[in-house]
Amino acid sequence: MTNYRTSRTATIVVTALVIGLAACVPGGGGEEATDGTTGEVSTELSSEEVTLEMSFIDAPDMVDQLVTAFTEENPQVTINHEFTTFADYVRQISLAMTSDTAPDIAQYNPGAFKDLIAEGEVLDLDPYSDAYGWTDSFPTVSLEQLMSDENAQVYGEGNLYAVPGGLSLTGLFYNKSVAEDLGISEMPQTIEDLETVLRTALDGGVTPIMVGALDSAGIHMWGALVNVYMAPGEYREWVNGVPEGNINTPEALSATEKFSEWAAAGYYNESANGIGQADATAQFAAGESLFLINGNWAAAQINQEMGDEAGFIAFPRVDVGNPVMGNGFSVSYSISSRSENTNAAAAFLEFLATDTAAPIVAENGFLPPNPDAAPDQTGVLGELTSEFQRVAEDEGINSFPDFAAPEILDELVSGIQSMIANREQPEAFLENIQEIRDSYINEQ
Repeated sequence: MTNYRTSRTATIVVTALVIGLAACVPGGGGEEATDGTTGEVSTELSSEEVTLEMSFIDAPDMVDQLVTAFTEENPQVTINHEFTTFADYVRQISLAMTSDTAPDIAQYNPGAFKDLIAEGEVLDLDPYSDAYGWTDSFPTVSLEQLMSDENAQVYGEGNLYAVPGGLSLTGLFYNKSVAEDLGISEMPQTIEDLETVLRTALDGGVTPIMVGALDSAGIHMWGALVNVYMAPGEYREWVNGVPEGNINTPEALSATEKFSEWAAAGYYNESANGIGQADATAQFAAGESLFLINGNWAAAQINQEMGDEAGFIAFPRVDVGNPVMGNGFSVSYSISSRSENTNAAAAFLEFLATDTAAPIVAENGFLPPNPDAAPDQTGVLGELTSEFQRVAEDEGINSFPDFAAPEILDELVSGIQSMIANREQPEAFLENIQEIRDSYINEQ
């Protein structure tokens, strides 16, 4: 997973260093990977003291609070958790998970875990899912994103290799004061409605949509349109690695042409190609646009800076009868097949769906895996939660498009920037990313 969807904190107080990455504390692993659990599957924890090692890359404050809450309920369990930057984690986790001192719990990363799953280093969680009933306590689509065949070539089906801790969703933040000044009393429900609102903003001298295309928000904008034009099943075949999956379709072309049309019409900020997500969010919060395309990771900042003046909507559909869609993924966690304490590790994963964990996740700007356990919130955080629940109910969460192939991100960023600048045609863009994706699939 690429390093652009969540803001990361560089500092964290941890209880100990994890041997999986730091090579200085005896871990919980055995000498070889196994094909299943390292003992009888049980949802009951014994009173015997257990120490788990955990490696992760996202939301250190959230993880620290989750670990504290879990161990307060289960004082016989100690979790030594280490935060690592994204780049270091991706480089080191493969070595860590194949070592004699592999961490018991590791944050799941689609790219880094492909080979690890195929080599049997990541525990198949299906037995624990059956024992705990995870298909009932976690959104179906969020679990499907963490499933793959045993060779990690096709995602969305097969065995479960991770469990979500906090969910993400992209959509449109909006400035309520700007909308009121423009005479906009209702947020759009369809693409046609949205285009009317965008024209109203432009005619009123307001930037319609703030886009930070220098890094990834251009992908979020294009992806939002693809989500609502392309049938969910067809998109998921493409992004999940099904050999016949195809993004070069009439529906995807309509979405991509719409993306280019909006650029030509001036619906994006003139600086779109020169600023990233962080600057785009800051400019939106300063009142410089009606909408901002971004995800829940920006909600805490927007809420702090704008208060009740900010709102959030899922991206409008082509027709109101269509499912509510959005790109999203989870901060999710896997268990090493080398762990000698899989029952304790699985108990922590089960804890992520509880009423105790939900407010911790929500307060840190993520969406609780169990929508029913989400705490009541007001303002933009409340709107984000309610919109996520709509998307989850419609099973409308799509993986980010760069998951289609490791090498596809650069082409997505550069191609989208070229379309914003009217230097690349939609047909050529789709052909290029399909070729990259097919080349990757054929090499497997």
